Amino acid sequence: MLVSVCRKAHFNAAHRLFNPDFSAADNERIFGKCNNPNYHGHNYTLEVWVKGPVDPQTGFVIDLKILKELIESEIENRFDHKNLNLDTREFKTLIPTAENICVVCWQLLRSKLVPALTLTVRLYETERNVVEYAGD
Repeated sequence: MLVSVCRKAHFNAAHRLFNPDFSAADNERIFGKCNNPNYHGHNYTLEVWVKGPVDPQTGFVIDLKILKELIESEIENRFDHKNLNLDTREFKTLIPTAENICVVCWQLLRSKLVPALTLTVRLYETERNVVEYAGD
């Protein structure tokens, strides 16, 4: 019996979509107002879905308190109220698109979970822009 559980989290962060290998015109054409040299921000919502067998002794797939603490330590403390381009090592050379942020969040959390659990991360950049990653 496999069950999926979800924990939601929020973080606020600024970023700029910019590729230093592109010309200024190409950056503007490709990234538009998201290429603002003064950055812009989002109120991100993160959904962390963990799927696995229900432990017969606890009734849990994963203790949601543990998942909450993991999200706080690996994601919220690292990215909340930060400029992703300037303040984080993860995005020093990686463009902080919603896609890349989602994959990085997945990688950070995946490394802390037991292999028997599967992980899906869903990132809402806005109410209308959502990215999901479940591994390769």
